[in-house]
This record gives sequence, structure tokens and C-alpha cells, in this order.
Amino acid sequence: MMLDYATYMLLAIIVIVFLSSAIRILREYERGVVFTLGRFTGVKGPGLIILIPFVQQMVKADLRVMVQEVPPQDVISRDNVSVKVNAVLYFRIIDPERAIIKVGNFMAATSQLAQTTLRSVLGKHELDEMLAERDRLNADIQETLDQQTDAWGIKVTTIEIKDVDLNETMVRAIAKQAEAERLRRAKVINAMGEQQAAEKLVEAGRILAQEPQAMQLRYFAALHDIAGERSSTVVFPLPIDLLGHLTERPGGAR
Repeated sequence: MMLDYATYMLLAIIVIVFLSSAIRILREYERGVVFTLGRFTGVKGPGLIILIPFVQQMVKADLRVMVQEVPPQDVISRDNVSVKVNAVLYFRIIDPERAIIKVGNFMAATSQLAQTTLRSVLGKHELDEMLAERDRLNADIQETLDQQTDAWGIKVTTIEIKDVDLNETMVRAIAKQAEAERLRRAKVINAMGEQQAAEKLVEAGRILAQEPQAMQLRYFAALHDIAGERSSTVVFPLPIDLLGHLTERPGGAR
């Protein structure tokens, strides 16, 4: 009787071990790459998966978007400026078979490839482009990465440049350049203002020359402005026509 009980217990343990090694449950975002005696035999999942113990093995693959931090990279721009650039990478598996079989560790491989691609692509651009055109550079890096990871069954969805760090000397140089640019713009605006004012004065002079009455009105306006000023000295403008009448002698002689 004791022997029968021990036999039943042994059989129960064998069945439990068999079932635990044969039954797998994969979530909706998981796939199982199945190998039979070492050879690839298919991708299964999600749901209940039954394997032949000791004959079949399964490697899980996660299909969700993964996020990796690209550590700061030393980049020398096309205009010979040394900067440190870091980024964040988003990618996912689109072909579990290739992601498991074609590359030993797709996470490490994608990370290393992102670092080298970041240095290579940014090194072709100048510093101003790194600072002002990040969207275009992100698209260039993403396209280059995606072409190379396609053989691994990896889809690079997005890569975003986070920080572009400059040394203090370069920061001071950029600040001086920005200040010089602001001064240049101020001088250009001032010169344009003076040019426009001169053009308006010339136009006003032409109009006043055509209408003598308008000149008289302008003369009275000037007198009104002088009378309103609090000054001990008053300069009284004398019209040129009046000087002409005063200098005339009787009989029309001057």
C-alpha cells in the first residue's frame, strides 16, 4: 500500500514537471520564437502555448516600444566645434524571428549603433544647425538607424536629441557673436530710419515749394511752437521773401 502511494506521488510529480515545462502562456504583447532540437520552427503567441519538453525551447520577444537613453557623445561639428550630445531612442521589434536569430543581443546592438550613428550624422552639420534644426537632424538620424536595424527586425520609431552641451569658452564666444549681431541689426534699423526720414523731408520740401501758402502756414506753426517754449532767448525766423523786400531800393535798385 505504501508502495502504491509513493508511486502515485512520483507519477504526480512527473506530470506536474511535464506540464510546467510544456505549457507556456504569452501575453498580448509577447511572442515566442520556438526551436525544435535547435532548429527554428516558428513564432507562436499570444495565448496558450504547448511545447514538447526537452525537445522544444522557446525564447520570448517583447513587441512593445522600448526606450533607451543614449549616453552623452563627444561630437565634433563640421565647423570644428566640440560638443557633448545625448539623446533618447524609441524602438520596437517587428520581426521576432530576426530579432532573436540575426543578432545576439538586440538591445545592446541597437544602443551601440545609435551612439555611432549619432556621432556620424551630427558630425556632418555645423553647430548652428544642431541648435536650431533639431527636428531635421532627428529625422536624419532616425532614417539612418532604421535602415541599419531593419536586418535585425527592429523598427526605430523615434530618436530625440535632448541636450547639446558646450564648454564655457564656446558659450562666451556665442554670446559675443549674438551681441555683435544685435548691434549690427540696430545700426541697420537706425540707418533705414534715417533714410526714410530724409526721403520724407525731401518729399515735404517739394510740396511746400509748389504751394507758397503752405510755407506760410508752416512758418506760423513754427512761431507757435517757439512761443510755447520757456526760454529767455527767442530766435525769430525771418522769411526770405521779407528780406528781399527790405533790401529793395526805391526805383527797383538794390
